[in-house]
Amino acid sequence: MRKAIINMNRLVIIGNGFDLAHGLPTKYSDFINDYWKNVCDTKGTKTIINKNDEFVTIICKFGHSYNLSEYKAIDDLKSYEELNNFIGRNAEKKYGEFVMEFKNLFFKKISEDSIQNWVDIENEYYKLLKECVKQNNNYKIIKLNKEFEQVKGLLEKYLLKNVEEKYDFSKDSVEEFVEIFNKCYYEKHELDRFLTELSNRDVQVIKDRFDKFEKEFLSLGDIPKQGLFKDELSLDTYFLSFNYTTTVFNYSKLLGLDLDSLNEIHGRLDDKSNPINFGFGDEMDKQYQEIEEKNDNEYLKNIKSFQYLHTSNYKRLLDLIDSDIYQVYIMGHSCGLSDRTLLNTVFEHNNCRSIKIFYHETKDEHGKIVKDNYTEITQNISRHFNKKKLMREKIVNKTLCQPLPQIQLPLK
Repeated sequence: MRKAIINMNRLVIIGNGFDLAHGLPTKYSDFINDYWKNVCDTKGTKTIINKNDEFVTIICKFGHSYNLSEYKAIDDLKSYEELNNFIGRNAEKKYGEFVMEFKNLFFKKISEDSIQNWVDIENEYYKLLKECVKQNNNYKIIKLNKEFEQVKGLLEKYLLKNVEEKYDFSKDSVEEFVEIFNKCYYEKHELDRFLTELSNRDVQVIKDRFDKFEKEFLSLGDIPKQGLFKDELSLDTYFLSFNYTTTVFNYSKLLGLDLDSLNEIHGRLDDKSNPINFGFGDEMDKQYQEIEEKNDNEYLKNIKSFQYLHTSNYKRLLDLIDSDIYQVYIMGHSCGLSDRTLLNTVFEHNNCRSIKIFYHETKDEHGKIVKDNYTEITQNISRHFNKKKLMREKIVNKTLCQPLPQIQLPLK
């Protein structure tokens, strides 16, 4: 029996939820609380807290009448809110000297606000950027960009120390993900099921490709008997990673993929040839035109599109999506507005045939599923489409999607 094999691409979009699904401490709260937890490491000294860096100046000294043993709970302070409340309570009692001053006002903003996700930080930066435009304040935008750069540096140091140096990518612990990525060939009933993830129009495109293959083979003159063709679809996997860690890079090596199969579009930690790109990327926003019309490049400093031009990553992405039809996998990416320009390019492209979501399930203390974020992701995806009918055709319905596996990488 002869195989009628046709190919299409699978573009796996990777976001921070992918690292979280591997048990890595890459949430925004992990990062910000780590800073304040280290500030609160007293080691039983008489000077309770003494911190002076580019972000804050904190000095807490208690007088002789203060009983340090009564307040050993300071060692357990693990967030800015807890520290701020502790300092405020004791300052009112006038036990000694209490000073806490922020040098980096952007860092103050993200410490004080109820920020949950990394996209919220990028959105907060954009909000402040628009305020600078409105106020026509050149000094303020220079200061904002400097402070944003300091936060970006702090994030890179955190991820290197607390993720890259602490966790080991173990082949034995990632089998669930490997099974998903290794599913590259579809035939018979599996092919029929896969085709249900596509629109009727796109199913016809696939069937036309099979017919074309068989006709071209038959035209060679070696005519087999009727029914000797077995249709098989092969998917070529490509990773588009928005993360800075090496998790996806390790998968590409484990799966034996070549270097062209991995696009770390937002850069990689401690890599001068592919530096991390942390900023905002919604040029479809109504107020973006006002920013460009400022005719001051300082306002465009952290707009992602200009950072993309520092490497070949964006061109490689365009070359890939132009080359053939593809299905998108969403794995751990919130599809928030901070990447709107890029995601619109991927989702509305004529070669994009469907968008399959690997959603996150939330369970209670008994392991019962109480909710998932499938609907939230579809709502976020819709904001990247100008043509809503096209969006409804491309998003794979929930019955054909599946939860993102949850595993734990071991410590080194």
